[in-house]
Amino acid sequence: MTITLSDESATHTARKSGDGRAWTADRIVVHALLIFFVLLAIGPILLVVMNSFKTTPAIFGGPFDLPTTRTFGIDGYLRVFTRGNFLLNYQNSLIVTVVTIVLTIVTATLAAYGLVEYKVRLAPVLAGLFIVGIMLPIRLGTVPILEIMISWNLIDTLTALILVYTAMSIPIAVTLMVAYFRTVPTELKEAARIDGAGEFRTFLIALPVVKPGLAAVATLTMLPVWNDLWFPLVLAPSKSNQTVTLGVQQFVGQFLSDYPALLAALTLGAVPLILLYVIFSRQFIKGLSQGVGK
Repeated sequence: MTITLSDESATHTARKSGDGRAWTADRIVVHALLIFFVLLAIGPILLVVMNSFKTTPAIFGGPFDLPTTRTFGIDGYLRVFTRGNFLLNYQNSLIVTVVTIVLTIVTATLAAYGLVEYKVRLAPVLAGLFIVGIMLPIRLGTVPILEIMISWNLIDTLTALILVYTAMSIPIAVTLMVAYFRTVPTELKEAARIDGAGEFRTFLIALPVVKPGLAAVATLTMLPVWNDLWFPLVLAPSKSNQTVTLGVQQFVGQFLSDYPALLAALTLGAVPLILLYVIFSRQFIKGLSQGVGK
């Protein structure tokens, strides 16, 4: 009888996962679906990276084949750096993205703090306007935006891109940060005010509590800004102000496309986004999930 109990205990333990929960049929199906969708998302990225190290005939002859000694080549990467202005494009994208993230975080946190702290009649209306801003695509206002930038003499400058991207990112950033500032303990802010802290000092004291939200806002802001093609094409098309996404287009011709260089440029352009998610994935998932649930 003792042996039977021991065998059953061992079998029961073997059926449990690393976190101690049993592997039920539902859990196996969920994990299988998650693995499938992960492969579905990562597959195209790996395909682009793999083919960027191959020659053009090898790309068309076997797009799913691994590079071999006969098909391997780095000519695409060499042409990326020797033809065109890829390093300058990379610099422009970094400047636009970093400045946009900083401006979005600063303005969105201040606006969200004000909407939560100051109980004025217009606060619900203003919060509603930010929600409407999420639903309305900013590209619908391309013509008025272009007219404004021309009147301000900002056409074909990085400043125009920064202003547009900041305005585009603020609605969702404010909406997310409002949810976070509502969770800051009132006792913490009251204690700060009793100790003589002003409103801005109180805001700085409450800021560490909403740190996960800041990480989520930074990540949500970077992705559409870095990958956007529309506004760089409309507002900053010159070679000196081209971003990475617009610079990639120089490898696509009407009659002949340099596919190794194109794939190499796409691979290099995706590196910052991949690094961002690898480094801040935990904070991003935590901040976004908590912000949605609040």
